[in-house]
Amino acid sequence: MPGFAFLLLLLLLSCQISEGSKHVEARNITETNCPSRKKNFAVRIGHVCQRSCERRQCSKTRKCVCDGKCGMSCISPALRCPWPVSIDNAETHLAQESQGFGDFMTVTCQSGYRIQDGQEMSVSRCQGDGKWSVLPRCEEVLSFANVCRPPPETENGYHENGPYTIGKEVLYTCKPGYWLQGSNSLRCQENEEWSDNAPTCHPVTCSRPPNIPQATLVAVHQSEYPLGTVIYYLCQKDFLLDGSNRVICLKNGTWSHQPYCRARCPIVAQRSRMIYNGQKVWPYEITNGFVHHGESITFFCRSRNETCNFQAESRCFDGVLKMPDCYDEPTYLQYHLFPKRVVSEIRACRTSDQ
Repeated sequence: MPGFAFLLLLLLLSCQISEGSKHVEARNITETNCPSRKKNFAVRIGHVCQRSCERRQCSKTRKCVCDGKCGMSCISPALRCPWPVSIDNAETHLAQESQGFGDFMTVTCQSGYRIQDGQEMSVSRCQGDGKWSVLPRCEEVLSFANVCRPPPETENGYHENGPYTIGKEVLYTCKPGYWLQGSNSLRCQENEEWSDNAPTCHPVTCSRPPNIPQATLVAVHQSEYPLGTVIYYLCQKDFLLDGSNRVICLKNGTWSHQPYCRARCPIVAQRSRMIYNGQKVWPYEITNGFVHHGESITFFCRSRNETCNFQAESRCFDGVLKMPDCYDEPTYLQYHLFPKRVVSEIRACRTSDQ
């Protein structure tokens, strides 16, 4: 349709809408065609909502009318949007003789220019906040044949905005909690078609958590788990949990850091006392002769001149308690015939004795 005829049709339609808006002002607040106001929605699109009249009346100087996404709002009959409006590389026209609330303005790009979505014309409405709903930007394109239609949408994902000129690549991104399958970009080809179908966005899931030696997974019955699922580990008897007892399904489809079940350490020394939990004890005085993972034992070593002892600490790690290099286990005869000469029973060294 020629541009002039299209504009004329738009003007007639706008006059009807404008006339209809005057009837809307006379309606009460129970109008059913107006959308309910959604919290923060209008703010995200730059529309400042006026006072709602869905549940309360307006002042005498304002009327209860439908203000688009803001829903039923208190609007002043004297409200006017700015006019004239100047937009680079475009012509603006009022669809009627006024620029009051609910009136329309058309924005038509000049020859060789298009709006980002590839269209030549955009219609803007005077909102209750005194601003036009759309002030598009007209950008230069080589010709109409150099533009693709808007790229295909993908559920639970987004793509970049235009202009969609020949050679333009558009990137797709999934919402948080979803992963992208397929190419993350499409290209506007010379035949004005996109290079492929839109990728798809699938919910992030984690496979069954891995088994850990000497541990049991609590209440695991599925093969896949949604993002944010928490699974618990329980170590078997006589094993100590090293790390958190729970793992979480992360947004990259993997589980958070898994813990370990660490074994107790047997005490190899038998004929010398040692320091355990702050007390000097014989090995048989420690329950079952084992210490837990992470616990420390302090052994006694003999000095070079063998007249005194000094201390050397060792820590249990997953079943292994390494004996200090300086430690010598007393012989059977030393332990039974000369117990007071066992390394742990002689005097403690001074710094100069070691």
